[in-house]
Amino acid sequence: MKYFFLLLVLSFFSVHLLSQTLFTYGNEKVSKEEFLRAYHKNKTPVDDKEKSLREYLELYSKFKLKVKAAKQLRLDTLQQLKYDLQNFSSQVEEGYMNDEKISNALLDEVIERSQKDIHLIHFYTPLAAGANAADSAKASKAMEELVAELQKGSTDYAAIANAISQKYVAVTAKDIGYITALSLPYGMENLVYGLQPGTISKPYRTKNGLHVFKNAGERKSAGKWKIAQILFTLPPDASAAQIKETEKKADSVYALLKAGADFGEMAKKFSEDRLTALNGGEMAEFGTGKFDMPFESKVFELEKDGDISKPFSTTHGFHIVKRLQQHAIPADKTDETFVAALKQQMAKDARMNIAKDKFLKDITALTNYKRNVLVKDAELFRYADSVVANKTVKNYPVSNKIIISFTKENIKGNAWLNFVKDYKLNTDVYKQETNKELLDKFIATTITEYYRKHLGEYNNSFKYQMQEFKEGNMLFEIMERKVWARASEDSIELKKYYDAHKASYKWDSSAAILLFNCSDSSVARKAIAEVKNGKDWKKIAEESDGKIQSDSGRYELSQLQLQNTKDIVPGFISSPVTNSGDNTASFVKVLQLFPANQQRSFNDARGLVINEYQIYLEDKWVSELKKQYPVKVDEGVFKSLLK
Repeated sequence: MKYFFLLLVLSFFSVHLLSQTLFTYGNEKVSKEEFLRAYHKNKTPVDDKEKSLREYLELYSKFKLKVKAAKQLRLDTLQQLKYDLQNFSSQVEEGYMNDEKISNALLDEVIERSQKDIHLIHFYTPLAAGANAADSAKASKAMEELVAELQKGSTDYAAIANAISQKYVAVTAKDIGYITALSLPYGMENLVYGLQPGTISKPYRTKNGLHVFKNAGERKSAGKWKIAQILFTLPPDASAAQIKETEKKADSVYALLKAGADFGEMAKKFSEDRLTALNGGEMAEFGTGKFDMPFESKVFELEKDGDISKPFSTTHGFHIVKRLQQHAIPADKTDETFVAALKQQMAKDARMNIAKDKFLKDITALTNYKRNVLVKDAELFRYADSVVANKTVKNYPVSNKIIISFTKENIKGNAWLNFVKDYKLNTDVYKQETNKELLDKFIATTITEYYRKHLGEYNNSFKYQMQEFKEGNMLFEIMERKVWARASEDSIELKKYYDAHKASYKWDSSAAILLFNCSDSSVARKAIAEVKNGKDWKKIAEESDGKIQSDSGRYELSQLQLQNTKDIVPGFISSPVTNSGDNTASFVKVLQLFPANQQRSFNDARGLVINEYQIYLEDKWVSELKKQYPVKVDEGVFKSLLK
């Protein structure tokens, strides 16, 4: 009893520590936990931690006051905000519907395995799922003897397979070539990646047969390749004359390429791969195991981008291949595009069933799932066939019986019957599963959907993300009403503010200029030549087919991207400045120079006035909110943040 009481006290104490109130505003509370979560999400490295926390506390308390004002106006009930919240929830909730720890471990495994390619020899004998004992024993004996023969070191795989076939059952041998992660079903991949070079696996059973694999060698991953090809096809039964004629044609095109012909144009003209010819022969990016080994081997011989292979033959015909780009497989998760693509591949892979099964087991306990033992499986199955035959769900004896219960919801038999009807009548999804299999699927689906519906109650990260989005949306709406719209639309008050602070709106050293924004530096240089020749600046833009945008205006010299403003005179034309982000280029022509400290007119200062008037309105509004909902900080709790 004393031990139980101690545990109870410790539990209460830990919850109390996590739920300490840092500050209040009116009758609302903000916990230490909530504040720290927001602070750590937005913080940058600082030298003075207390100063940083004080500043963020001021910002966060203002944020909460504004949200409080939005709630008072019931902005959270606006239909558009409710729709935005629901839409956001739909977008992010899938990310919480998995076991993240296992998913990350599986992702790490794929990345690690993708760093090498394995040369694989595959042996196979068919064995049906319902095979009798005699056939099963014969197939097993065949594969065991096959393994024993391979372990002797012979590499005449066809001969070994043929000898076993003559003695027991048909066994095939195939050189698969190199494979990498996600090339094989997950069970086979686990087996293969457990083999050392030169070693042979034990027989592996699948639904359709027995498999044996040999690791014939390994190499560092060949990476991802982008190539273009020119293909000269051959029919499967091509004669020697046809082969020679096709090879001659390929050689002549190769000679043109060596003489400088454009590969893309040659592909459009000669390639018989109609899927890629119109695109200059360019193929989708690929990696190890995508194509047959003879084709990949020739591609991987190309040493640098731009290299072109000599014509080579495969079962498809003669190929000429140009290397466009090659890059290594990333060895970690820093490449977000690579990781996103891997996750997309993994989502369709059987390995994810491990994470799904673990996740289902966890949420089954969390949701307090209970099956009503008084309603037997046989009773549910009895009416399952009836609803499919009738294509409708009638009021059967089981319809209104509770068959599943959760903490906050009961599921009745009617839901099961509707599930069976919809599933079995959908030919795209129904694969002749038994009623027992369908019941397991129904239970898993029901648990998952209940968890999804109550996700915020089980996952704090999701709850906080939804809260952040909701409050952020409300903040935007009330700022628009209280500050932004008023500042930009109330011209009378803006003019009054300008008049009261007129001395603040002075020009620094400035110039009247023509500003040209061009699609690239070559277009900019051409435009500069036209400006120097006296061509009208508006016509230059009009005749550029959208490649040039031009404008005139007065700008402070500090706003212009000019290296030296001291020697600028009227008529000065700057060199093009290229934007590294999109390769656009800009330049200016100076028309007139103005000294510093000239008064800005209201129209010239309007943008500055709006910005400062917004700050004025916001500060005034926050002061009123603080009077209405006084902010009180618990200094003891705040000091604990510094530890």
